[in-house]
Amino acid sequence: QVEVVESGGGLVRPGGSLRLSCAASGSITEIYTMGWYRQGPANQRELVASVAGDGTVQSAEFVKGRFTISRDNAKNAMFLELNSLKPEDTAVYLCNVQGEVIVAAGGRADFTSWGQGTQVTVSS
Repeated sequence: QVEVVESGGGLVRPGGSLRLSCAASGSITEIYTMGWYRQGPANQRELVASVAGDGTVQSAEFVKGRFTISRDNAKNAMFLELNSLKPEDTAVYLCNVQGEVIVAAGGRADFTSWGQGTQVTVSS
């Protein structure tokens, strides 16, 4: 089994910053992609940004110029630097991990795992 844990959320004023962290653990043999998603009170879950194993980054348009995603492959960790935050950025931010894990009697299987999420609230 794979465990995914996020941290770093909180309450900030408009224009403020936060740094979110995600860590995956378990009998992981390879992580293909790690990505941040968010879901606000009145919105569907949407992709914020993701990083593939080869370093390829995909991100939403609202990310450009404000958020930065990074990844530490050796530690199965991922980070999201949130800058110039706006009230509309308020959401639960969730970490998704896709990869391969050892299961049962030494077999391997692909997995997709989610963390519980960390709350980001931007308000004055």
